[in-house]
Amino acid sequence: MGLLSKKDLKLITDPLADNNPITIQVLGICSALAITAELKASIVMSIAVLFVMGLGNLTISLMRNIIPPKIRIIVQLIVVATLVIIVDLVLKAFAYELSKTLSVFVGLIITNCIIMGRFEAFALANGPIRSFIDGVGNALGYAVILIIVGFFRELLGSGTLLGFKVLGDPIEKTGVYAYGYENNGFMLLAPMALITIGIIIWVQRSRNIALIEHN
Repeated sequence: MGLLSKKDLKLITDPLADNNPITIQVLGICSALAITAELKASIVMSIAVLFVMGLGNLTISLMRNIIPPKIRIIVQLIVVATLVIIVDLVLKAFAYELSKTLSVFVGLIITNCIIMGRFEAFALANGPIRSFIDGVGNALGYAVILIIVGFFRELLGSGTLLGFKVLGDPIEKTGVYAYGYENNGFMLLAPMALITIGIIIWVQRSRNIALIEHN
């Protein structure tokens, strides 16, 4: 018998594909548009959301029987705000330049619809272990999209990945570019993030429809 039951494993696999919080539920779009011009920023934001959502779900689940219903939203906000402050302080201490790049978007994790949605829909009704797994699963689903978008935007927009040159600069030979890559600055603008996410959503939903029709 494995460490996770099929039911628990589904809490991780579903958000990665069939019920992805960005491509299917269309949540958490703001940060996906704002910070994905660099792959490093996308990865760090993904780790931050993983930390906040996993521990947040766990905490809310542990407290679910003592939280008065009338103030549950306030309690949820306090929990997520505390975790976000921890993330922000760690970034400022160990990755200050990156924390400036992410700027206010780290703080905006507090208002991320995915996190608050999982608190309400799952953590308040399930045990700590399953709630933690659900938080990790949805955070990974969010992370996959952020990293894919960040990968293509930095690669095609700057010709780099994680700051390292991948696509060479165009080299002029007898008045004609012989080889190399001309950076596409449009990839670094927010509209291109929206278009990239739109393409991923189209591919994901088309796949889901095809699977349903096949079954």
